[in-house]
Amino acid sequence: MIVGLGADLCNIDRIKASIDRFGTRFEDRVFTPAERDRARARPFTAAGSYAKRFAAKEAFAKALGTGFQHGVAMRDIGVVSAATGWPTLAVTGGAKARLDAMIPPGHAPRIHLTLTDDHPWAQAFVVIEAVAVEKALAE
Repeated sequence: MIVGLGADLCNIDRIKASIDRFGTRFEDRVFTPAERDRARARPFTAAGSYAKRFAAKEAFAKALGTGFQHGVAMRDIGVVSAATGWPTLAVTGGAKARLDAMIPPGHAPRIHLTLTDDHPWAQAFVVIEAVAVEKALAE
C-alpha cells in the first residue's frame, strides 16, 4: 500500500548560485559524502547532480508528511543506487524514525524514486510503499 507521495521541482541555477556563494559549507550541510563524491566526479554537471538530489530530499520530506521538521534533516536523506542500478534513498536519523513510524506493523518500507533534469530544472518523485513483510522477504 502507498503511504506517502512527494514531488519537487528544483532550479539548477539556484543550486549553482548556492554552491558559488557558500561552497563546501552548503554542500556539507545538505548532501551526504557519497552525494558530494558523485557530484564532484562530474565537474561540468555537478550543479545538476546536486539539484536532482536536492529535489529528491524535498520530495521525500513531503512524502513523509513532515517536511524538514520533527527531526528530519536533509543529510538524513541520501540518494543511492539500488542493486538494480535504480536510484533510491538511504535514510538515517530523524528521517528514518519518521519513516518507521508511518509504516504499519507487519510491513516494511519500500522507497521508489525517479529523478530527471533538463536545464534549468531538476525534478524528483518519491513514493513510499508499505510492503507486507512476507512479500518483502520473498522478493
